[in-house]
Amino acid sequence: MHIGLVIYGSLETLSGGYLYDRQMMVALHGRGHRLTVISLPWENYGRHLTHNFDRAVRQQLATADFDILLQDELNHPSLAWLNGWLRGRVRYPIVSIVHHLRCSEQRPRWQNRLYSQVERRYLRHVDGFIFNSHTTQQTVAALIGPLGRHVVAYPAGDRFPEAAVASQTAALTRKIERNAPLRLLFVGNLIPRKGLHTVLNALEQAQLPNWKLDVVGSLEANPFYALAMQRQVSQNGWQKQVRFWGALNQAELADRYTAAHTLVVPSSYEGFGIVYLEAMSFGVPPIATTAGAAHEIITHGRDGYLIRPNDAAQLADLLQQFHSERPRLLALSHQARARFEAHPTWAASGTAVADFLETMPTPQR
Repeated sequence: MHIGLVIYGSLETLSGGYLYDRQMMVALHGRGHRLTVISLPWENYGRHLTHNFDRAVRQQLATADFDILLQDELNHPSLAWLNGWLRGRVRYPIVSIVHHLRCSEQRPRWQNRLYSQVERRYLRHVDGFIFNSHTTQQTVAALIGPLGRHVVAYPAGDRFPEAAVASQTAALTRKIERNAPLRLLFVGNLIPRKGLHTVLNALEQAQLPNWKLDVVGSLEANPFYALAMQRQVSQNGWQKQVRFWGALNQAELADRYTAAHTLVVPSSYEGFGIVYLEAMSFGVPPIATTAGAAHEIITHGRDGYLIRPNDAAQLADLLQQFHSERPRLLALSHQARARFEAHPTWAASGTAVADFLETMPTPQR
């Protein structure tokens, strides 16, 4: 089959959603399918809405010889009206890859009402869905009603060399020593939704005697927020304890996972949260939140923890416990690794997506 994929910018963009899209493309290519990426420009939400009426974009999609058109749901503002126009002109089915809904994120209610109207229109004009979690599936069903054809294909955490993971697992006991600094890791682009401010606020409250924090993620996604986080670190005199690494390649990120005691990403919403599972592959228990799908990965108190979004006090208490109760942290680490081993691989999820698309019928327009 000839499969198209609509995204913003480059497929090599560093984020969990783009990693998922890349892995699905690898699986489809491995099944012999021909792939074409259609890149729309990154702009603000209002400018994205104008893509619906762009003649060049309409012509490109209306005349393409696709057997299936995949669309990352992130592109919904550019396609909400365009898809309705396309469905009267093309024979190929349109399938949306849904990582999470914009209207599920924490922001003023009136803003989410506007976003939900656009997302609802977009979601009602596709022929099938690929969901990254059951939470995402249920959120979409709550917004638009019965879903029709769909598949849930979990992201995975097995993209790191097995040798590095095995080495980390063998070193758990040596790493978690009572007098060693508590090594915290934050992985995510520096945007408010990911919750680095909650981590820093918790560290102010916890007043741990000995700790380090590695912050991995782009400083360019929201420069004003990134600057505010760096300023908070400076004001607390933490320059020797907190390091901002920026975006790292796979090998460099593996080194950060290897060094960490716990991953702390208290996001206000995650449609899945690949970083939690990747941390578990290194025997690193994650701290996430109760918002979104992290509960599908993490069993609270067994292989990680789920706190309330923006609850710095609850996080501070956990960090104090981790610092003082190293045997407990070691037990969590072993359980985290076991949880990872029970999770589907990227290959398994890619097979599920390929099977789903290969049986996708031509819609009756």
